[in-house]
Amino acid sequence: MLKTLILSIVLLFHPVHVSLTSIDHVPGTDSLKVFVKMFYDDFLLDYKLFDGENESVKKMTTGQLFPAELMNKYLDKKVNISMNNKQLRGKLLNLTLEDNEISMNLVYKSDKRPKTISVKNMIMTGLYNDQANMTLIRVDDFEEGIKLTPEQTEQTFNLK
Repeated sequence: MLKTLILSIVLLFHPVHVSLTSIDHVPGTDSLKVFVKMFYDDFLLDYKLFDGENESVKKMTTGQLFPAELMNKYLDKKVNISMNNKQLRGKLLNLTLEDNEISMNLVYKSDKRPKTISVKNMIMTGLYNDQANMTLIRVDDFEEGIKLTPEQTEQTFNLK
């Protein structure tokens, strides 16, 4: 009963269900810099759906910083980036928690000459049917922002 009341109050203070992902190709390198930001309490609920058996996560509260290795596992499954039809794997560089927002920086090894990039973002798509995963892609002169939703979780871009 108390958990339900607290959850209802929290939802009143941030009723929007959104995440932000920025994907930047570092010119002249084989690297993508990726930034992800979301509400921490929503993330904890989504992680419990993703890996509900994890005892350390079951006990986490919104004030505790999430373990980096578990975050890397979560992001590997929820944010899929492919370049030139090759699936990329990210490495979490850092994460910060401030004012109920968790922010992460990752690096992905990529091709030096990207021709296509595909992004599939499933952050909280199983949790909220109004989830909006705002995604910004920048590669050389190409820049585009997209809104990925539970109905449309993936988009491919031709860069050349």
